[in-house]
Amino acid sequence: MKVYFIGAGPGDPELITVKGQRLIGQCPVVLYAGSLVPREILQPVESQAEKIIDTASLDLEAIIEHILDAQSRDQDVARVHSGDPSVYGAIGEQIRRLEALGIDYEVIPGVTATSASAAWLGKELTLSGVSQTIIMTRYEGKTPFPERERLPELAKSGATLAIHLGVTRIHKIVEELIPHYGEDCPVAVCYRTSWPDQDKVTGTLGDIVEKVRARKFTRTSLILVGRVLDTDQFRDSYLYDQDQAHIYRPKVKPATPRTVKR
Repeated sequence: MKVYFIGAGPGDPELITVKGQRLIGQCPVVLYAGSLVPREILQPVESQAEKIIDTASLDLEAIIEHILDAQSRDQDVARVHSGDPSVYGAIGEQIRRLEALGIDYEVIPGVTATSASAAWLGKELTLSGVSQTIIMTRYEGKTPFPERERLPELAKSGATLAIHLGVTRIHKIVEELIPHYGEDCPVAVCYRTSWPDQDKVTGTLGDIVEKVRARKFTRTSLILVGRVLDTDQFRDSYLYDQDQAHIYRPKVKPATPRTVKR
């Protein structure tokens, strides 16, 4: 018996990995976070899974009870999370329980909201000479933060920021970022990326609060901040520079002229 923590991606049923979809189809028991994972992802297995359980209303103990019940039947479990399970997936506490119970598990990565949102915006988040670092964080709420991870400290780096779970406090986020990024720094707020009702708004730290409030985004939004979002002033990468040797792209020797006999 094994528990598979599967990243379902940001919402689009086609943005789940082949491995993740295959494992969901093989497991008799499926536990999925119904408030964040679309039921459409489970359509291919609706008729063959023995149990499909929406865990949105369940606490940790109830989830573990379902896993223990599956263990008693020697049934594998697909534990389906949104995005990538390693990023704000709350799998750590579940894994800790499974290890204490001696239950085997495996984590299957998924497409993050950050990568899906960047793709939707048509942006590269790491441009040469602009930013080579992405910081994925969340705004401080009920979860306590160490001082070194509070937003003003992270902002000192000038890196591209991907801020989860903070859209209701976007006015505070802007206040803390402007001293480090400037009012003209580009911002994009992506609501429910890849879902049918997805929406987005772009602007700067100087005007994004007004724009977000006009759209009435109150949850499930990712805030991206950084110069990479609106610039064409960056260097070409070394990866495709014809003058640079590359382990995967060895220099090609000129072809030797052939003598044609007549």
